[in-house]
Amino acid sequence: MTGSFSRPGADPFTERTPRVVAARKLTRRAERDKTGRFLAEGANAVEAALADGTVYELFVTSRAAAQHAKLVDAARAAGVGVSPITDRAAEGLSETVTPQGIVAVCALLDRPLEEAVTPAARLVVVLVDVADPGNAGTVIRVADAAGADAVVLAGDTVDPHNGKCVRAAAGSLFHLPIARVRDVPAALAVCSAAGLRTFAAHGYADAELDRVDLAVPTAWVFGNEAHGLPAEVLDRTDLAVRIPMYGRAESLNLATAAAVCVYTSALAARR
Repeated sequence: MTGSFSRPGADPFTERTPRVVAARKLTRRAERDKTGRFLAEGANAVEAALADGTVYELFVTSRAAAQHAKLVDAARAAGVGVSPITDRAAEGLSETVTPQGIVAVCALLDRPLEEAVTPAARLVVVLVDVADPGNAGTVIRVADAAGADAVVLAGDTVDPHNGKCVRAAAGSLFHLPIARVRDVPAALAVCSAAGLRTFAAHGYADAELDRVDLAVPTAWVFGNEAHGLPAEVLDRTDLAVRIPMYGRAESLNLATAAAVCVYTSALAARR
């Protein structure tokens, strides 16, 4: 680790230091929307942020700085201010029981819908009214792994910059375009206009996943964990599709269902 981490003659920032207090407010959605910034905690997220995002400041404890010296050096090399903090300050910036001690202040990542979903897209994931940030983050990670071109968070879907969502995405939030839009019909219309066939994941659909042609440009649409997709959304998609259950389980949770559907499309497109 380079000597540039320490600020000569200065103690680490505490939980009462104004910059730490300001950063802690970013755990609230209203403050994130107001400032256009969010927190990315942990080595995976910070590494992805430095490579693919805009980082304004890196907070790091002495222990984390020693563990992640290359990240601290990378931040310095990129002109990012590195601010040492106490363990108590790290706890205030973290939304976990065991803080990792390394937190980046980043620019919000969402893009305009038409910029995220373009005619060049082959695979897009649309989340409608998804409430759990862990599920949303996991689906973003799945979409990234499957080579999806974008993820759209529509309706009342959770903020992707939520701390739990950022952690569940494990850096993938920075790897592909993310769009947020309240208007679900508008999101589906943009997907259709881009040449994507819209498939709705629906447990009671007639069409089964293994009997559908998925080698076409596709937008997969997933609904709320408890209620699924409302009828008006199902009516606006091209086809409702269900995952066949070969065992005794009645259903799959959202993240697992998304992984099955999105990867089935990715594999079909590459055959």
